[in-house]
Amino acid sequence: MNSPFSIPNVRLFIAFKVLFNSRFYYPVFTILFLDFGLSIAQFAILNAVWAATIVLAEVPSGALADIVGRKKLLVFATFIMIIEVGIISFVPKFDSTIIFIIFMVNRILSGLAEAAASGADEAIAYDSLTAESAPDQWGQVLETLMKFQSIGFIIAMSVGAAIYDPDMLEKITRFLGFPMNFSQETTMRFPLYLTFILAICAFITTLKMEDSNIKPDSSLSEEKRPPIRQAFALTLKAGLWIVKTPFALSVILFGMLFDGIIRMVITLSSQYYRMIDLPESVFGIIGSLVAMFGLVVPKIAKKIAENRSPQYALFITAILTITGLVAMSFFWAYTGLFPALITFSAMYFTGFFVSFYINKAASSDQRATVLSFKGLAYNISYGVLGVLYALLLKIKKQGITSEDADNIVFMETFSWFPTTFIVWFFILLVIYFGFLKKPSS
Repeated sequence: MNSPFSIPNVRLFIAFKVLFNSRFYYPVFTILFLDFGLSIAQFAILNAVWAATIVLAEVPSGALADIVGRKKLLVFATFIMIIEVGIISFVPKFDSTIIFIIFMVNRILSGLAEAAASGADEAIAYDSLTAESAPDQWGQVLETLMKFQSIGFIIAMSVGAAIYDPDMLEKITRFLGFPMNFSQETTMRFPLYLTFILAICAFITTLKMEDSNIKPDSSLSEEKRPPIRQAFALTLKAGLWIVKTPFALSVILFGMLFDGIIRMVITLSSQYYRMIDLPESVFGIIGSLVAMFGLVVPKIAKKIAENRSPQYALFITAILTITGLVAMSFFWAYTGLFPALITFSAMYFTGFFVSFYINKAASSDQRATVLSFKGLAYNISYGVLGVLYALLLKIKKQGITSEDADNIVFMETFSWFPTTFIVWFFILLVIYFGFLKKPSS
């Protein structure tokens, strides 16, 4: 086989990932909820519900994917995506309580879709490579995937932000020679409509996928055993495998640390940009610039993963993360963007390396479950860090009466991120070299 992309499942996997994740409402995510009449507090509650749903459904859905088939879980995920995007695309603006309930349903369904897709998507593609005796081509697949996802994200960020702005649309229509008037009430739904179309395309894509002929674990495939019981049995089996496999456990633990810290910083990035005097008009451009790392980083990461040790990959990613986070703590005007970009690039390295090593280590019969454990660990890390940081902000804000209290506290507490990362990185190194790494490895 000359190219892994001659395999239909691999091509469909890339298409699915782009369609499922390139959501046009991402650049206006927060203000979209607010424009529907929700409050900041309600927005926070909805995001907490979304994260909790993923945590509860992540691992069981991965186990079901290993038992009933990855395709069924992916079809389910995209079908749910159609519903979750559809209900907020076409819901009329009326009673705020009903709107909140509808968005609550949206967040629960979104969490279920994310959990169902997590693990099953990579597993179906990796199994297809294994069936063709080409698992060593996974690095090339990941490299190409990240490039296409970056292109999709750039388009979604640029188009989504533009069509949400009624003034921008009016300028575009005047330039094209057919002037039209738009209201925010109308344009706020345009990013949702485009995402709804992507959801339908993603659903069609998953229908074209085919499960590989995987020989299931005989202990879990008894006909008299219901799929739910099989799922919990496989969940336990995969969890024990991770605990008993030092390399896999180490990859997930380090991945938790990198992903949790960097994702928290990315969540707060718009506030950081304000603190380094960048105008809000360039935030979308910066988001597209960050997405362009996906065109470059995977190629570098692939060479490292295939030609260097996992320890080398770990320390390269750690150096980038520490350098970026520490430099961001100084809040340099304008030039503070550069350490932010360094930090965000580490996120791409983390995603590539963790996927590369976990898929290589896990067996086919429990791959989706193991990948779901990874997703579960990531979301727990992100959630715990979010709660701890929120408590830190609340404590630090006490006694500050300035109108700029939020900005002052944000700058004073940002050093918590590099400090937390460095402390836990060295703790994990001690655990790895002292207890997990085998003397022969």
